[in-house]
Amino acid sequence: MAVSGRDGKAGQDVLRRVGEASVLILISLADGPKHGYALIQDIKELAGVELGPGTLYGALDRLERLGLIDALPADDRRHPYRITAPGAAALRVHLDSLERVSAAGRLRLRLGGI
Repeated sequence: MAVSGRDGKAGQDVLRRVGEASVLILISLADGPKHGYALIQDIKELAGVELGPGTLYGALDRLERLGLIDALPADDRRHPYRITAPGAAALRVHLDSLERVSAAGRLRLRLGGI
């Protein structure tokens, strides 16, 4: 499934400019819904990056406005989020782009494959 950007280009990497925090959030949500604290802990474990609340909730707001995540009904005081189908498609496009750039960089540095 290709993702169309605002200019209508199918397959465009819409995540290129949203920032690392947004990409890490989508990766974390790819295996199921999570609330803010669970996202912070998962991202810290998977990437070694500790997101502050301002960074986290700013990125969640941006991703929700883009239609890449949905807020789910609150569970007590926790407000979980889930990745949407367009969010998963955008993440796939972004990860493919990163792999192409990484492969080109490794070749130019004569590092070979991973």
